[in-house]
Amino acid sequence: MSNSAISIRYAKALLNIASEQKQVEEYAKELAEVATVIKQEDMLRLLLDSPTFPLAKKTAIMQDIVAKMELSDGMGKFIYLLIKKGRIVYLPQIDADYRKFADDLSGIVRVNIKAASKLTKKRTDEIKAGLETKTGKQIVLNVDKDTSLIGGLQAEMGGKLFDGSVKTQLKRIADTLAKG
Repeated sequence: MSNSAISIRYAKALLNIASEQKQVEEYAKELAEVATVIKQEDMLRLLLDSPTFPLAKKTAIMQDIVAKMELSDGMGKFIYLLIKKGRIVYLPQIDADYRKFADDLSGIVRVNIKAASKLTKKRTDEIKAGLETKTGKQIVLNVDKDTSLIGGLQAEMGGKLFDGSVKTQLKRIADTLAKG
């Protein structure tokens, strides 16, 4: 089974449990926190992924982490299941897949915007309102400044990049002139 199939299976299973318990967002936050901790701590990740490190010790380590992070019982059980099945290495991808499925369930679309200069609150609200009108879904914007764009902006939504930057337009003009 491919890595993505494994992470999708676990993400969907967790989403089903979270939906039944009406804790979709809470589980999303907790899952993201655990994924961040494991991603940042190389030694922890290596220990948890090691086939020679005893399962009892892995479980004990995660019990301490779950307690310190004050995770819900459901999330704790999910993390223990991943440890027991040797799937903890898939946690970052499970987190990404879970977020995508939870957003689909909630009718949320996440949009990443890169702008050449800082956007005003009014401008971001206009962009958000326009996208909500076009998609009919709730939009969550993440806006970053990227001065290399020279002017304009880039928007990434649903795996598609919409590029209205001056940098790209200049590149297209240069390519056209080079071709003759």
